[in-house]
Amino acid sequence: MNIRTRSAQAVLFAAFVFWGVAIQAATPHAAHFAATLAGTSEVPSVSTTGAGTLRATLNKDHTALKWKLKFSGLTGPVTGAHFHGPAAAGENADVVIPLTGSITSPQSGEVTLTAAQAADLLAGKLYFNVHTAAHPSGEIRGQVMAKR
Repeated sequence: MNIRTRSAQAVLFAAFVFWGVAIQAATPHAAHFAATLAGTSEVPSVSTTGAGTLRATLNKDHTALKWKLKFSGLTGPVTGAHFHGPAAAGENADVVIPLTGSITSPQSGEVTLTAAQAADLLAGKLYFNVHTAAHPSGEIRGQVMAKR
């Protein structure tokens, strides 16, 4: 091999390494989400001193959602808590991911999402709400949105 061939090979090798690093850097990472839970976000709106937050992380494969829930000031014990969708803020939708067991604050968990649920989450079309006996349709609610 002559020097020109080796130089061309070195340039090509460097280009492929750079291209590989650029592609790896563009690979999706975990996505982070948040929802501020309030009675005014319920449809119809609910008058309550209850409030809460939901923080969540979707893994890079868009299959596992880890969440952390905190709330206070509700009218009574929680009777249910769920992710609903697909729906924009101000719209109601069916439960798509129910939480099971006793719901307390703070609480965390992890759920496996379907491809459709992950797509709805990424599109901002899921909301989370907390139900009580006084407000069986939901006392506090928040749209789950990507954190930027």
